[in-house]
Amino acid sequence: MLKIAFSPVYKYRLPDGHRFPMMKYELLPEQLLYEGTITEESFFHPEPLKEAVILRTHTREYWEKLKNLSLTPREIRKIGFPLREDLVHRGTIISQGTIDCAKYAMQHGVALNVAGGTHHSFTDRGEGFCLLNDIAIASNYLLDNQLAKKILIVDLDVHQGNGTAQIFKDEARVFTFSMHGEKNYPLHKEESDLDIGLPDGTTDLPYLKTLRETLPRLIHEVEPDFVYYLSGVDILETDKLGRLSMTLEGCKERDKFVFETCQKNDLPIAVSMGGGYSKRIAHIVEAHANTFRLAAELYF
Repeated sequence: MLKIAFSPVYKYRLPDGHRFPMMKYELLPEQLLYEGTITEESFFHPEPLKEAVILRTHTREYWEKLKNLSLTPREIRKIGFPLREDLVHRGTIISQGTIDCAKYAMQHGVALNVAGGTHHSFTDRGEGFCLLNDIAIASNYLLDNQLAKKILIVDLDVHQGNGTAQIFKDEARVFTFSMHGEKNYPLHKEESDLDIGLPDGTTDLPYLKTLRETLPRLIHEVEPDFVYYLSGVDILETDKLGRLSMTLEGCKERDKFVFETCQKNDLPIAVSMGGGYSKRIAHIVEAHANTFRLAAELYF
């Protein structure tokens, strides 16, 4: 059975301009249930992350500021939404969800988190709507518990995974691969193990050609025993922030290729959802739903 991390706290809606993209966390599970892709038994509900696990990835000073809601106004502006206790709590549950997904993926081949992909969170600060870096936390958890020896992070969100790159810049056991919009946020890019910056307006054919030429080669060279996949759908041509020109079908083909490549190489894969900011919420939900549909179809 496909296992999916989901919690009622995922559905929290921010006020004003942040409310719209947050709606996907509520609508996506409902859509998957309605169409019969999954059942209620597919969901598991993560507990909050233990502090010791957070401190393996993030500095104590930063975590204390989050926990005590004592970030400076400038630090809060960099994150992009109000600093609130419930959002910090939400971040701990999302990160635990990604850890749990990794464990389920080792059993079933794949597992998905309805949230996560918070790749703009650094060891000592948050940026770009990201408080805690769920994939980095989960990667360190696997390494520390001898559940993986070499991890490949495949970040296909339209924005570079700058926080993840910084966290693992000196960690040879984690290979960071980010394929993103070259001129998009963040203005200052960190150095991943492999960065591929795509020009504005990139369409399905060149995007998929680049991915097909890169991912199998990386797996051969890196020899990972686990893959984390950030499946952002802000690569769509309808996305307000993305600046690429991928179609829904192209985005779906991207996910299919990642899944099939991992299957071919017998690599478990845990998926975090990442960004999506299309003008119509239906486009966001449909693109994310395709990721879950493909996982159910290809693995179960």
